[in-house]
Amino acid sequence: MKLFKGKAFFLKTILFHIFLVLIISFVSLNFWENPIYDTIVNSANATVTGSDEISLIVIDDKSLDSYRWPWARSLYGEIFDYLNKTNAKVVVFDSILRSLDKERPASSDNYFFDVVSSTPNFIGGYMAMTSEYENPQEGENYDNEFHKKFAIDISDKRTKNNARYSVYKSLTIFPQAYFNAQQHVGSVNLNLNPVDGVLRTSNDLISYNDNFYPSLALSAYLLANKTDKITLTNNHIIVDKTGLKIPVLKQAGDITHYIKYYKLHDNSAYSHKNYSAIDIINSNRLIKEGKKPIVNPSEFDNKIVLVGANALGVEDVLETSISLSHPGVDIQATILNNFLDNEFMIKISALPNFIIIVLFTVITFVLILMLPFLASLLTLIAGAVLYIVFCVFCFKHNVAPNVITPLAVQLSTMIFGYSYRFIIEGRNKEKIKNAMGKYLSQDIMKNVVQNIDDIKLGGKKANVTVLFADIRGFTSMSEKMTAEEVSVILNEYFSEIEPIITKYNGVINKFIGDAVMAIFGEPIQDINHPQNAVKCACEMLKKVDQLQDKWLFEGKPKIEIGIGINTGEAFVGNIGSETRLEYTVIGDMVNLASRIESYNKVYKTNLLISSSTYSYVSDIVDVIKIADVTIRGKAKKMDIYEVLRLSD
Repeated sequence: MKLFKGKAFFLKTILFHIFLVLIISFVSLNFWENPIYDTIVNSANATVTGSDEISLIVIDDKSLDSYRWPWARSLYGEIFDYLNKTNAKVVVFDSILRSLDKERPASSDNYFFDVVSSTPNFIGGYMAMTSEYENPQEGENYDNEFHKKFAIDISDKRTKNNARYSVYKSLTIFPQAYFNAQQHVGSVNLNLNPVDGVLRTSNDLISYNDNFYPSLALSAYLLANKTDKITLTNNHIIVDKTGLKIPVLKQAGDITHYIKYYKLHDNSAYSHKNYSAIDIINSNRLIKEGKKPIVNPSEFDNKIVLVGANALGVEDVLETSISLSHPGVDIQATILNNFLDNEFMIKISALPNFIIIVLFTVITFVLILMLPFLASLLTLIAGAVLYIVFCVFCFKHNVAPNVITPLAVQLSTMIFGYSYRFIIEGRNKEKIKNAMGKYLSQDIMKNVVQNIDDIKLGGKKANVTVLFADIRGFTSMSEKMTAEEVSVILNEYFSEIEPIITKYNGVINKFIGDAVMAIFGEPIQDINHPQNAVKCACEMLKKVDQLQDKWLFEGKPKIEIGIGINTGEAFVGNIGSETRLEYTVIGDMVNLASRIESYNKVYKTNLLISSSTYSYVSDIVDVIKIADVTIRGKAKKMDIYEVLRLSD
């Protein structure tokens, strides 16, 4: 049974590799791609700090050194009272206020609510939640009031996937006075990646109760541009007044986009200019006293100001592509900055990434099959380097292709392709070896393979035994038979004697018409080569006797063979030219073996050996000595021996 079956094996190989690519792609997309994305964003994309149009006021450690947490609402009121003295475009409160402050006088809350009420450009934060309202009726009433007051004008022009599915079942409920004081709100929902917990996308529109509500950052952008009208298409959020186009994707019903991050200021956790909240509070008090403030209100003119907390114990931090502890207020500023610059990270969609993977797989496999190993390896390494350079270039221009997945697929294809190539080449070599073994001895083939890097003209002198076997009367027999009938008899004869010669460590050097020449002692090292050659000859004669009975039964002519054996020193090795070699044995002892075989016709014998061979085998054979034989080409007469049988 064959191990490989051409096209079937190739098809199975391709199907297995496709399955392997799918597994690698799944693992890469879920576990490897995001860390690489973060690394390149941090090094190649987030290269400039945030816009000067945005400022942060942060409740930091310095602020908590002055006033212990939790803060009285009146302190927040002082911050926003100060901002009312500026010409800030928008004031954003990145915090959620769910209840009244029951530990302090009501005047603290009332002061804060009064300041908010007198701040028309104030935007408060709220959160959409997946839990139900404790009081469904109260929740339904609140949802109606919320929509009536804070809904924006959205024109939904999507032609596909336009269902407003939502995972949210409730909203944070503001205290009534705070609800009444606010004119604008925005959601602070930020969905982290479920696998590694890193924030890479923003929730621009929250889907809730078959409506969309803007995020804190989008609300700030709309208010800064004095509009509340947006158009939602299949691929973008479009702000009609400014022409802002936010490239989006759907995520659990929300409309989101990939965040473009900015470089953090030196030795800072922020990518935007920031001020300590306590400095703002003290500046507000100094202004009321007619003194010079720590921070001049003019610094916030025409700025969008975000207020949030990032002090030890009250941190609002998340892990992002550029920081393990990124302050939430700076994240909101970053998303807003994307809107102001109309600049976003564009994640290449699944189809182009799929095409890239397919191209990597096909090109890699073709190069492995078509080019030599080193050339294909260097080409593939160069291709991988160029792809990495291409990806970095794309990231610098805010386009994010998959980086590691195509390279992982290429690596797996290289391992698989080179393994496939090794298997195929091994299979082809085996086929060639088997094919050549039908023309050359298997032992000579083994010798060639073992010394494949040292094949050259030349050889060595060695003591060997040469056996010639010839069919008696072959010429006259072939004249009475067709060529096909002759070839059938010869093929059967050679097929029967070849295993016998191999059995006794002999090597068939060549077929000469109806004759065969075999070598014993080389290339198979055998110190008993004369004995084995004679034993081989005896067994060959027995096999011919068996074939005679078979052929007689089949109506074929009877054939006889004569065998001549000589032992002596001869040249053994490669002869020919640099481009065409033949492994053979040359020397006078070879010619003598051939001439001894021819004397079988003269003496009507079947097996004759030289005196040199007899000297080695005298103890294992019964012979008749034929003395003083004249050998053509020899000046002196010599003795030869007819082997009758192997002795007991």
